[in-house]
Amino acid sequence: MAHLLATAAVVAAFTAPTGATLTRVGHVTDGDTIVLANGTRVRLVQIDTPEVYSGVECFGPAASRALERLLPPGTVIRLVADPALDRIDRYGRLLRYVVRARDGMNVNIALVREGAAAPYFYDGDRGRYAALLAKLALRARARHLGLWGACPYTPVDFEHQVQTG
Repeated sequence: MAHLLATAAVVAAFTAPTGATLTRVGHVTDGDTIVLANGTRVRLVQIDTPEVYSGVECFGPAASRALERLLPPGTVIRLVADPALDRIDRYGRLLRYVVRARDGMNVNIALVREGAAAPYFYDGDRGRYAALLAKLALRARARHLGLWGACPYTPVDFEHQVQTG
């Protein structure tokens, strides 16, 4: 509980009056998680990538490289919460859409578009970009992009974590 309260304090300290948070990327942890320059952990909301820690899954390392390419250390980003979704996950990570400040690219959407991530509607909760994420994932799958080409037997099930085997 204390960890969640501390994380909430970090969120409050970095939230601009408009609700947009500007900060810098410290490093990429895996394909759907980053650590900010100040040490705060952020899970990209509404997406999932194959695992690289608890057993390396098909396309896991490639998904991590895709996020590293989009968000190298020092990249200035805006963190955007979805009002329909939880703000912090059970591990104390912020749940956010990550938007690059220099060009406005929503990284969550970009990863799904290129097939480096799949939509993940945890507990069936659908945020503001759910329909777009599903549409882009199905398009990437049809084009055999990213994980959909490298791991062709990956099931389409956006209610569960992506399972590439």
